[in-house]
Amino acid sequence: MAAQTTNLFLLEDLEDSRRTRDLADSDLSSLRAIADWIRTFVVKPHKDLGRAGTVCPFVPGSLERKVLWLAPERIADRDEPDVIELVNGYKRLFLETEPTGGDDADYKVIVVVFTNLPADRAQGIFDDVLQHLALQSYADDGILFGPYYEGNEGTAIYNPSFRPFQSPVPFMFVRQGVTSDWKFFLDNEELLSLWARRHGESAVQALAGELRHLPWNARRD
Repeated sequence: MAAQTTNLFLLEDLEDSRRTRDLADSDLSSLRAIADWIRTFVVKPHKDLGRAGTVCPFVPGSLERKVLWLAPERIADRDEPDVIELVNGYKRLFLETEPTGGDDADYKVIVVVFTNLPADRAQGIFDDVLQHLALQSYADDGILFGPYYEGNEGTAIYNPSFRPFQSPVPFMFVRQGVTSDWKFFLDNEELLSLWARRHGESAVQALAGELRHLPWNARRD
């Protein structure tokens, strides 16, 4: 069940029959559904997002640098320990895959697409994976996992009525944590503390940059 680099596909690879010839039709269809969703939703602005810019500010840079890969996996008949080890294997693969340093590494992401997982089972399985891996992976390596699936009730930071984490096929991304992640950690004291220790002075500067724009800092005559 070890994750393999041959299982990683750039979005443009999905239109190359030489790269996809060993994929089952259902797996290829699932990967293409996610690729289309990325192109038509994730890298586009949205009127309900609550801020300017694309739905995800990092994915356009990932696509430009060609460091966003999709990986198909079938887990419907696997038990919890197998799925946890599978995702942990993708974390190890992520750490070993170039680029491993420099600015480009901040844009690197592996999207593990669970091609035969029913959406109504995704939350339970993903919750188990995160419970076992999330804190330790971030503490040890600064790695974050992000679950997406139809019915995900997670909301946008700037608009609690907007739910951008609902994808046409369940997936979990693996990426390097960055300084701006603090916005996702405000309600999780453990992750926020780990973030502060990991980013140090840059964490302070990130928060200061946000606070400078708040009304309490308005100068008065």
